[in-house]
Parts: sequence; C-alpha cells; structure tokens
Amino acid sequence: MKYLSCCEKVRVAYSQIGGGEVGFVAKAITAAIQALDEVAADETLPEAVRNKAAFAAANLLMSDYNDD
Repeated sequence: MKYLSCCEKVRVAYSQIGGGEVGFVAKAITAAIQALDEVAADETLPEAVRNKAAFAAANLLMSDYNDD
C-alpha cells in the first residue's frame, strides 16, 4: 500500500516522520498492533470500527513479523 492512498491523517504523520518533525518508531508493527488493540478495546467506538481493528491486529499477530 502506498502512503498516498491513505487518509489525510496518515499522510500528515508520514510527512512529519520523513521530515524529522517526529521520531520514527523502530518497532512499527508492534506499535501498530498496540494502536489497533486500543481501538478494539474502546467501547465508545462503533462495534464495526472495533471489529475492523481487532481483525487487523489479529492478522498482524498471526503473521510472521518479528520486531525483536
């Protein structure tokens, strides 16, 4: 997936990281799983959003990633 096909918030964050305004996260997949887990656990969000986040996090966990 290319960053240009992502939403505005993602493109802004991408530019900030690339421009050195904010730090790059070395363990990006772990950070993504943690963020998705927070979304999935947030009972104030619609169930459909929580389900999407849970599914994406579970797929990342089942993949062969290694952030060690």
